[in-house]
Amino acid sequence: MVNSSADASPVAFHRWAAVAPSESGVTSYLDPFGGETTTWPYTRWTSEEREIGFPATELVPSWTAAAPPGSWLRVELRARTITGGLTKWYDMGNWAEGNGDIHRTSRPGQGDEDGDVAVDTFVARRPVSAYRLRLTLHGPGAAVRSVGVMASALPTRAGVPVSRPGEAAGVELDVPPRSQRTHAGHYPEWGGGGEAWCSPASTTMVLQYWGRGPGPGDLLFVDPADPCPAVDHAARDMYDHSYQGTGNWPFSVAYAGRYGLSGFVTRLRSLAEAERFITAGIPLITSQSFKEHELPGSGYSTRGHLMVVTGFTAGGDVVANDPAGASDDTVKRVYPRAAFENVWLRSTSSGGIVHVIHPHDIPLPSSEGNW
Repeated sequence: MVNSSADASPVAFHRWAAVAPSESGVTSYLDPFGGETTTWPYTRWTSEEREIGFPATELVPSWTAAAPPGSWLRVELRARTITGGLTKWYDMGNWAEGNGDIHRTSRPGQGDEDGDVAVDTFVARRPVSAYRLRLTLHGPGAAVRSVGVMASALPTRAGVPVSRPGEAAGVELDVPPRSQRTHAGHYPEWGGGGEAWCSPASTTMVLQYWGRGPGPGDLLFVDPADPCPAVDHAARDMYDHSYQGTGNWPFSVAYAGRYGLSGFVTRLRSLAEAERFITAGIPLITSQSFKEHELPGSGYSTRGHLMVVTGFTAGGDVVANDPAGASDDTVKRVYPRAAFENVWLRSTSSGGIVHVIHPHDIPLPSSEGNW
């Protein structure tokens, strides 16, 4: 079911809990970031055509999978326009857990008359009514645990009305704070270093909340004096070589999936929906952009930034672990509800993007079709 209220963004999400490849073969791959052409055995799964229910303008796939050394995964998407025509297959990402076999990457330069891929998002030039997903698993170790697609049609709006505080008023989850700023200057080859690592820091916070993440042996490459080596590990293994950053949305979810967690990317339509997750014990990673005066208490401006919503005050304001804090003890913030909701949901920001990451045995709250 899709929320049809006048002020809601049309959003539909579908997730396949498991996939069974039905095609196999051998293919070659030339890594655009170096190396020779390599030959790979592969298996492939293609979904049925999935109706969206409204004319959509953006599609974002996300997945959890295994792609250890000797394997990797390609995710592709094809859409049907509202006039009935089929688009080509668009490459939505080549993903691996490490960088020993291929360089993990999105693919630029795919634009045509039907649409284009902006890092992790298919942006339709002609609204689409349905889509198919295709997953190609290269090498013997690749396996898909779950995959989903979020379809949406963002309304053009400079601002959004504030929602009423609800069920999560006064509820705060104990998510450990992790500052990206304490990693300033670390590994600049991964997106510019810690100053830009809001996504690795946010993902690490959620992983550690669930008691998951890399083990000591995985962190030996990091200086023992590092304040949180797991953040450096996440930055390395979430890095998108084409985007040249660590903020690729589905790559973040895929990284978390390595540690036995379920996850996906979708859009929420209000903080009232976010409250359902907090009540269920599930923190949310949100994406937003703003100028400093638009989010009182932030102390900075950003063209795109991730943070973790951990709860709400008794009055309904947002409690967030904002990795832009100068140190771990300044990461926890309280942001005014109306200001936060506006800079998160408006069309000039992310339109309400969230990463939902949770253990399989923690049930999701009730949904109106967007998760």
